[in-house]
Amino acid sequence: LPILFPQQSGLYEYKIFGGLADCPPELCADVYMDLDFRKQWDQYVKELYEKTYDGEKVIYWEVKYPFPLSNRDYVYVRERREMDVDGRKIWVVLAQSVSVPQCPEKPGIIRVKSYKQSLAIESDGKAGSKVYMYYFDNPGGMIPSWLVNWAAKSGVPAFLKDIQKACLNYSKRT
Repeated sequence: LPILFPQQSGLYEYKIFGGLADCPPELCADVYMDLDFRKQWDQYVKELYEKTYDGEKVIYWEVKYPFPLSNRDYVYVRERREMDVDGRKIWVVLAQSVSVPQCPEKPGIIRVKSYKQSLAIESDGKAGSKVYMYYFDNPGGMIPSWLVNWAAKSGVPAFLKDIQKACLNYSKRT
């Protein structure tokens, strides 16, 4: 098999295991897939929408980066499936960057051309969820080590707290 992201790239791959108390797996998957709702709870979203190009649903996502860094944008496809694995119900979301000529790069924003994410969610046996996420992207440009360290130590746990809070607000909304 070819190596998709060789180790010598110097880039990080993130593997996240966590729990979301009081957020059932189907609700968690619904919140994760709801782009309009994400604009309300994710402070890093600058622009986020889904369009169909040549029969394929494609997502455009611009992420706010801290000053003085340039924002990044992503063009990707994703798919959600509910699976039954030996009697366990698991929600899986896969996403991967794509190149779409109708969605060209914008001046002043760095296009993330290499992005891949896998998310698996299942019940924790109570009222919450167990979550596994694999995430890789090549943000391009020069990312200072302080930002990489912040993402690993603070950004990812903060994201899990934000999505947990979003799940609670989502259930009140529907």
